[in-house]
Amino acid sequence: MSSSSNTRAGATSGPVSRFLKATEIDTRLLGMIGALLLIWVGFHLFGVFFKGSGSFLTPRNLWNLSVQTASIGIMACGMVLVIVTRHIDLSVGSVLGFCAMVMGIVQARILPEFLGLGHPLIWVITALVGMALGAAIGAFHGWLVAYRGIPAFIVTLGGLLVWRGFAFLLARGETISPLDSTFSLLGGGPYGAIGAMGSWIVALIACAAILWMLWNGRRTRALHDFPQRPVWAEGVLAALGCGLVIGATLLVNAYPWPKGIVRQYAAANNLEVPEAGLFISHGWAIPVLIMLGVGVVMTVVSTRTRFGRYVFAMGGNPDAAELSGINTKWMTVKIFAVMGFLTGLSSVVASARLNSATNALGTLDELYVIAAAVIGGTSLAGGVGTIYGAIIGALVMQSLQTGMVLIGFDAALQNIVVGSVLVLAVWLDIVYRKRAK
Repeated sequence: MSSSSNTRAGATSGPVSRFLKATEIDTRLLGMIGALLLIWVGFHLFGVFFKGSGSFLTPRNLWNLSVQTASIGIMACGMVLVIVTRHIDLSVGSVLGFCAMVMGIVQARILPEFLGLGHPLIWVITALVGMALGAAIGAFHGWLVAYRGIPAFIVTLGGLLVWRGFAFLLARGETISPLDSTFSLLGGGPYGAIGAMGSWIVALIACAAILWMLWNGRRTRALHDFPQRPVWAEGVLAALGCGLVIGATLLVNAYPWPKGIVRQYAAANNLEVPEAGLFISHGWAIPVLIMLGVGVVMTVVSTRTRFGRYVFAMGGNPDAAELSGINTKWMTVKIFAVMGFLTGLSSVVASARLNSATNALGTLDELYVIAAAVIGGTSLAGGVGTIYGAIIGALVMQSLQTGMVLIGFDAALQNIVVGSVLVLAVWLDIVYRKRAK
């Protein structure tokens, strides 16, 4: 009786349902991508009809949008782990500002005295100092939460105030600029991108990785006698993945350097600029590649390692996780240390992009990071969350901000929209989980 009803259900299910079941595509991922595309098209059409020209769906804007998303996206990858374990980190914006100020002092005032101005190791040492400092601060927060029993909300709320104050005291509120020229490349810009050739190399590597993952997943399923996707579904996934990579690469390569920078580059390299102009592609920006690299690494860590399994076990049921032998206190320290490390890395990108370290850097970033994780599907109740969802959530948040700036919304209205979207995302998450049960 049961098998016949299942057969009838399978026969009567629509083609979309059968497609999603065969390809195993996450429906929530499709929903987030659909919302993102709706935002992009909506802002572009608004510009077309009310401003006379659409400027949102252009290579220039989308390239800049990806660079602006990088800093928040990097931190959102760490915030997923924090929220999954039923904690919160309100200090990431202040820690980012503090790490950026320390790095500014290190590379502008300390290292040049010992290594000389423009030494090639300055940017390396500076970045390591920022990431190590962020990890140490995060570990300290985790220690207070795990071993002293102070709620994460209070610890990180205090950190929000403390580290912002320390950032001000370090340079007495002064802005430290300019930074090391090589360090500044990590923030993007014409010279902070890898160009057309480098972008195609990255695209080929990414496509090869997608094909290998599909092949390896199919081989592993066969090895353990697990059900496999149909061959056509594997082909569809390969085409979608590689098509997305190639399309994104075509987009970033379609954005040329500004004419003034092209003339400077041509003069410095004894190149003749034709009358029609010299087209030099930006290609993939370095901060975007850093964000994507962090996303890949954190996805592997959260889904393929013991550490990741412990994180989700703690989020699903902390008491059961502790009774099963997981050292939940030490895990909490490590989770906050990872969050701090990624905040330090984000401070590298953010300060390099501005080519300066300011006391205000990272202000309110904690709210956008938390919003990105929640919009991306991370449940505040714990136990559920994805890294790629957080990155898409960061892109959604930045798209809203950029779109509202382009169409002339003032800052107050921007805050109202962003806050409303966050509340709506949490409500939709609650509704989705109730229906899933």
